[in-house]
Amino acid sequence: MTTIQVPTNCPSCNYVLEWSNDQLFCRNSHCDSQSQKKIVHFAKTLKIKGLGPASVEKLGFESVYDIYAADIEFLTEKLKSEKLAKKLLEEIQNSRKAPLNLLLPAMSIPLIGKTATDKLSKCSNGLHEVDKEVCKSAGLGPKQTDSLLGWLELNNDLYLLPHSLMFEKTNLESTECLGTVCISGRLKSFKTKADATKALSELGYLVKGSLTKDVTLLVNESGIESAKTKQARESGVTIIENLLDFIGEKHGIA
Repeated sequence: MTTIQVPTNCPSCNYVLEWSNDQLFCRNSHCDSQSQKKIVHFAKTLKIKGLGPASVEKLGFESVYDIYAADIEFLTEKLKSEKLAKKLLEEIQNSRKAPLNLLLPAMSIPLIGKTATDKLSKCSNGLHEVDKEVCKSAGLGPKQTDSLLGWLELNNDLYLLPHSLMFEKTNLESTECLGTVCISGRLKSFKTKADATKALSELGYLVKGSLTKDVTLLVNESGIESAKTKQARESGVTIIENLLDFIGEKHGIA
């Protein structure tokens, strides 16, 4: 009887394998095999033709950043064809135009696909605005939010890529956001801030936890002129003293 020896280490990087749902996985983020798969996924998502598994191996790319560092001389030498090199370089150049809607799903971030980024695009203009409040307003769950923000914290060199890191918006999406709201202090018209945030988001408002320069509405139901309220008033921000009344008057909802 033949005995099957279960591997304990990754055959590519020798990292200790982990069991998950009756399968073995290598969790080494620097594993060459994993890196190549991520690059191939990136190229496929951004529709970079000619950058499949065989080409990635020939070129020796170790990360997606290597794609944009390659020039015609390097590509020609590695691919042994100037014609193929020119075609690939053109594809790479075209991929620079990819919006954040495509770029984030291309980065192999756990739980973050096109659906999640489409939601984010309706509540944010670009990567610089993505935070916990934006994720919540967009309807991302706690696990998705933690996955995205954790990944961004560890990969703050994303700005080295030649992309704009801005979301692409349709005309419909650009008109959906009716304003940016900051809720200050305790509420009287809603039981919790979460309830208020949900109501505002459903109407088309973006809710933030801090008074950023793009805030257009500040909710302060305490009646106290706090430093935040004073700052907002001086900046021309509309102060709302009763959110429920505001929603009723503005949107005809009792």
